[in-house]
Amino acid sequence: MKTVAKIFILAILGVSLLQGAAFEKVAKSRTTQVELSSEKPLTTGNNTIDLVVTNEKLNGAKVTMKVFMPAMPGMPYMETTSEAKDLGNGKYRAHVNLSMGGTWQVHIFITPKNGKKIRAKTSINI
Repeated sequence: MKTVAKIFILAILGVSLLQGAAFEKVAKSRTTQVELSSEKPLTTGNNTIDLVVTNEKLNGAKVTMKVFMPAMPGMPYMETTSEAKDLGNGKYRAHVNLSMGGTWQVHIFITPKNGKKIRAKTSINI
């Protein structure tokens, strides 16, 4: 019985470590959603975020990522923007610098070759 309990505890620990090894989030708009992910957990400083635009009609669009933290008492408004590199098939890669821990608002602007600009929004916690 002790062996079964040890295996169970190790399995739970292994799964929890796998969950903490990466970052995944979904940003939504009315017409599409963008899946954000990173190989490493997001930290203060430079981060690389991969984006997948799920609407196939938007392949080849220009994608810009704006990450900001609103002003708070004793702290100014902070913002960083990044034009994402098109990797093909609706996949993009952006580099952002998150200067401090806290909740950051994320706006992803998708500008297709034809049509209206789309904005997907979410937030991330560091």
